[in-house]
Amino acid sequence: MTDKRFHLAWFCNALPHGWMNGKAAPWSGNDILDWQDGSFLIDMARNLDRAGFDYIMIEDHVAFDQMAGYTARLDPIAVMPLMAQATKNLGIVGTLSTSFYHPYGLARLMQSLDHVSHGRIGWNVVTTSEHEAALAFGGIEQPKHDERYEIADEFLDVTRQLWDSWEPGAVVANEETGMYVDREKVGIVEHEGKWYKTTGALNVPPGPQGRPLISQAGSSDRGRDFGAKWADTILLSTGGQNSPTVMKEIRDDIRRRLALIGRDPDSVKILFLVTPMLGDTVEAAWDRHNARYYVSDEDAALRLPGLSHMSGGHDFSQYDLDAVFKPIEIHHEGHQGTFGNFLALADGERTLRKMIQDSRVTSLDLIGTPEVVADKMEEAMEIVGGDGFLIQSRPLTRRFIAEITDGLVPELQRRGLVRKEYEFDTLRENLLAF
Repeated sequence: MTDKRFHLAWFCNALPHGWMNGKAAPWSGNDILDWQDGSFLIDMARNLDRAGFDYIMIEDHVAFDQMAGYTARLDPIAVMPLMAQATKNLGIVGTLSTSFYHPYGLARLMQSLDHVSHGRIGWNVVTTSEHEAALAFGGIEQPKHDERYEIADEFLDVTRQLWDSWEPGAVVANEETGMYVDREKVGIVEHEGKWYKTTGALNVPPGPQGRPLISQAGSSDRGRDFGAKWADTILLSTGGQNSPTVMKEIRDDIRRRLALIGRDPDSVKILFLVTPMLGDTVEAAWDRHNARYYVSDEDAALRLPGLSHMSGGHDFSQYDLDAVFKPIEIHHEGHQGTFGNFLALADGERTLRKMIQDSRVTSLDLIGTPEVVADKMEEAMEIVGGDGFLIQSRPLTRRFIAEITDGLVPELQRRGLVRKEYEFDTLRENLLAF
């Protein structure tokens, strides 16, 4: 019998929860004020663990964004061990940038976290593009888009060498002889490349997973190649072109790239970003959706600077919100996949207001009762072929979490579409279970 189950993961920001377009959202409670102690993230992780999610991915930006006043964050590294301690099986994936770490320091940090979590740690690899981040860390400007990926390739190469430098049996732990490590089985990494240099042995033994899980979310052509080369799980969105057909085209493309470099396509799980909108009736769910995503003039005024920032400075405030937005080409060195998806919405019919509304980060319209949404998810996975969904919400509230973990997930479990219990101890094993 074919296993028809698919995977569920969760996307979140380690920032004030309950904010939407610069405004506090309903059902946010006190979380918009007291989020700094990490309790919201810990409670959320407990709920996801109970619901059988594979992992939670914590997004991050390392510097304050002058375009928006609600971009305060906690460093994921500070909360990851707390979230792991509060859960039993849930994977904890943190975002760390190759722009602001050295491979040795990151390899040591992530391998240590894998030990502390008993094999449930992942690293979401990003190449930071923001000018503010470069300035904050003492630089002048960020490298160009493709060069950032070249740097990241070397970074991952060095990190992988360090993680793999301990041979099987290197840990002896012999109480009688007093020998803990067989030094002959710990390799000295000697690397001198274009961007990085390191000589020495990693002083953290291999973790329960061997090496931490690698997550990646680049959707540009260069980003897809990078993900195919290094990632264990790839996070993608259709950029407003919301249909299972587009999802299948993207997944097939990634799997083709994996096969071309000799990797087993089934060894990498591709998860699509979605935001289910639930209601007691389909009509109620659509009413909530329309109220949430309608772009008012005030909302647009808050969003347009962000678009300009993402594009490298193109002034979007010059356009009439309600006039048809004509296709344009903008060369930039920022998030090319994300911004390219936004520009692709200029189809000669949409207004700029409608483009902003339709550019919400999702891959499939999942709107309705838990039963209706489960129908759509099941149908989509049958068309796409796998591997699962990455669920997010902006704003992220306790109400949304409960609707998913106590409303949608039980319906998916009743149909045998997601796990009812974890089969293995480590994140990697659970992700490869089906």
